[in-house]
Amino acid sequence: MNIPTLQWETQRVFLAVLRTGSLSAAARALGIAQATARRRIDSLEHSVGTSLFVRSPAGLLPTDTARELVDHAQSMALAAEAFARAASAQANVPGGTVRVTSSQLLGVEVLPSMLGEIRAAQPRLAVELSVSNRLEDLALQEADVAVRIRRPNEAAVVTRHVGDLRVGLYATPQLIAHRGLPRSADELNEYPVIGPDRNLTEQTFLRERGFFCTGENAVIRSDSHLTQFASLRAGLGIGVCSSQLARRHGLVRVLPEHVDFPVDVWIAMHQDLKRVRRVTLVFDALSQSLSRFLSDA
Repeated sequence: MNIPTLQWETQRVFLAVLRTGSLSAAARALGIAQATARRRIDSLEHSVGTSLFVRSPAGLLPTDTARELVDHAQSMALAAEAFARAASAQANVPGGTVRVTSSQLLGVEVLPSMLGEIRAAQPRLAVELSVSNRLEDLALQEADVAVRIRRPNEAAVVTRHVGDLRVGLYATPQLIAHRGLPRSADELNEYPVIGPDRNLTEQTFLRERGFFCTGENAVIRSDSHLTQFASLRAGLGIGVCSSQLARRHGLVRVLPEHVDFPVDVWIAMHQDLKRVRRVTLVFDALSQSLSRFLSDA
């Protein structure tokens, strides 16, 4: 297939249609007219010589050719985003955009207030916060700064261990007032518990540390740590939580001698970004804020 040089704006529309499933939704996401989106898709289909989408009751469905082009379009999107961030400000000034990636739980419960403090001190700074359990690639500059609960292993990445989440079993005061504190691990079988759903690795990890959360009393199961934490705060059962978050939300420790383990937290950035002031500013400020948060165990 002989594909001529194509404009990024055309491929940007292609990717938006893939993600949203319709021309109208893609146009809204990109802030362009639907007719413009249609013309760009028509132009792209003319260039590749075949249809890229078929209409269905569910919207526009990608053809096999479109699926073959997805990875290329996504790579271009990442490159375009990295280019925009790099061009958003000079290397030696604090203004511009920094993309931070984090797991769901830390990204929702911990980082926003810290980023707010950073922005208060540096109002010219803009932050893109990618909250996902997918590990964005620092080597490919999918993100500028990453906060992770395992040590990053990409090449040419600067890492800093900022502390540990101290994890144990917790419940709401209301649940404990209603059911009483369990006095032994065996008594946990008489309480509703919260645990992972289909993540066998995590189930095994918790079981090895004395928390059996897959039996009939596992009334709430989710592989999302954010969902587990929300269920715990809602009083739906006993679940794992860090001491730092538990203290913030007034949760009660259950069987402290039974389940108690650390989860190390790292912050990382690509070494080539050390010369970019806004990135090192966010890296250092988040490092300090996270270290203070994690030291309160």
